[in-house]
Amino acid sequence: MNSLYLWVPITLIAAAAQTGRNATQRRLTEMIGTVGATQVRFLYGFPFALLALIFVWIVTGERIPGPSGAFLISVAAGAAVQILATALMLAAMRERAFSVVTAYTKTEPVQVALFGLVLLGDTLTPMIGLAILIATAGVVLMSVKPGTNLASAGWKPVVFGIGSGAFFALAAIGFRGAILSLEDGSYLVRATTTLAWSLGVQTLILVAWLGLFDRPALLASFRVWRTSLGAGFLGALASQFWFLGFALTTAANVRTLALVEVLMAQAVSHRFMAQRTTRREILGMALILGGVGLLLFTQR
Repeated sequence: MNSLYLWVPITLIAAAAQTGRNATQRRLTEMIGTVGATQVRFLYGFPFALLALIFVWIVTGERIPGPSGAFLISVAAGAAVQILATALMLAAMRERAFSVVTAYTKTEPVQVALFGLVLLGDTLTPMIGLAILIATAGVVLMSVKPGTNLASAGWKPVVFGIGSGAFFALAAIGFRGAILSLEDGSYLVRATTTLAWSLGVQTLILVAWLGLFDRPALLASFRVWRTSLGAGFLGALASQFWFLGFALTTAANVRTLALVEVLMAQAVSHRFMAQRTTRREILGMALILGGVGLLLFTQR
């Protein structure tokens, strides 16, 4: 495959893995609470990230690049805001306004495009901007049911949703910045190295926090270790492919294409819950596909 488009299948794999991880994490939220479920993807994902780094090192034979000051700052910033983003997303889900939360959270591609332009100097042409807006509009249209006022669920889902999207956007920019700051190695080695460092930092932060302030949540994740292990694996798998995507193209491209995750979730719900597809949902899907199609067209 032309390396110019290699990020496309990589992003689709990441979106599929994240769909599974989100479902598992949502179950964990009900079992061990928001904070406990938040740390699971990092604590249980870190060993898989280390295994991936060892595997890549053995297969490629490349030297694992050492961290620079710029790398450590970027990866630490990305790790910290991703923790906040995940916690806000799970907290919003507990408000039982899932569709409204999704609408606000999925404004992430718009925010990541702006942050990428300002912080990394990533390209943002008018056509790319239009593609992002079209696809995002499709998600909002699908997420909000007819007659639903986005503000009707109260201020918490609004603040949590937009805040989660902003922090996820900043995390993506931080991780891409960390990957780009590594001077040595192929995109595979740089992305996998960054993933191992980020999950390591996140594990240290959350284990220390929970050990000091919420030890029951930490111990609860050990009691449900089977489910936690599954969430950790899916989280590490999704992150591995997100980072590979960030190494190959702008975070805005990756996160816009990732909106197909909404279509995947829709397909699952219709397959297993026998739900009918409304005209509003069909229009939303058309906008998502149209925006993604336009985005891919601009890459030519």
